[in-house]
Amino acid sequence: MVETLSNPTFVMAVLVSIAVFATIFTLVMPMFDKSDLKSRMNRVALERDEIRARERARLNTERNNAQKGLRYQKNMSVGRLVEQLNLRQALVDEATVGKLRMAGYRSPNALNIYLVARFILPFLFGGFAVFYIFGLELLQQYSFLVRCCMCVGAAYAGFYAPILFISNRTAKRQQSIRTAWPDALDLLLICVESGVSIEAAFHRVAEEIAMQSPPLGEELVLTTAELSYLQERRKAYENLGIRTGLEPVKSVTQALIQAERYGTPIAQALRVLAQESRDHRMTEAEKKAAALPPKLTVPMILFFLPVIFAVIMGPALMQVYDTF
Repeated sequence: MVETLSNPTFVMAVLVSIAVFATIFTLVMPMFDKSDLKSRMNRVALERDEIRARERARLNTERNNAQKGLRYQKNMSVGRLVEQLNLRQALVDEATVGKLRMAGYRSPNALNIYLVARFILPFLFGGFAVFYIFGLELLQQYSFLVRCCMCVGAAYAGFYAPILFISNRTAKRQQSIRTAWPDALDLLLICVESGVSIEAAFHRVAEEIAMQSPPLGEELVLTTAELSYLQERRKAYENLGIRTGLEPVKSVTQALIQAERYGTPIAQALRVLAQESRDHRMTEAEKKAAALPPKLTVPMILFFLPVIFAVIMGPALMQVYDTF
């Protein structure tokens, strides 16, 4: 078994098999993927009940019922592990909870799972590296210090793997929200100009825009719930900008806050902001299109030009070979 696992041919075959399986899985799974939009929207809609319960608890007694809610569920084993190891003080900073919310993880147990993952994965990655390098006695051509550095690097990669996962998830959500935001502003402008209240407008836009961007629909549903139950409507608008982390969204929320404070009409501001968002989206598309030729230069040099040279010079080389 050790000889098999240490055989470079076997390791290469396993890596190639994994790559082929991942490619086939990536191409085939979207065909069988069922839309879970309805379940996601229902799950987010329950945040209204949680906000209402949290506000009632805060008004009754902040000490005993500050974290109670209709959807509050806590994984006791994970929470106990976090408390025993004091992972919150060691691994959590002020921006951690905000990053999890921007990635779409709002459940009370999301932070505990994130902390446990950051605590366990370094040991898993480091243990696998130690077993593969020292247990199977591989990479003997390198010195002991270099192999120790490889094991430490594997543990370091496990420590930062959850951060990379959250960053990737946040980037995908922000891209989806950024793409659909101008259309959402147009729908919001239509609702406001027709005389609909801002809460009903947000709710209607959330239902319509959810087919195009489920993350944006979720955020608007949460904003509708916060507008109904928070003491300050300004806080609901600010939370929308914080959860998305996008400057176009923050600009709109600031306009809504100013309109709420001074009683000014927001239709004109929404129209201007919607036009700016569309222009920004078009600029981003033009920037990607302009960056395409330089990106294609290297693939053309590596793959296209050799084939063209072979087709053009092949017959001439064959005639020269036949002659000499």
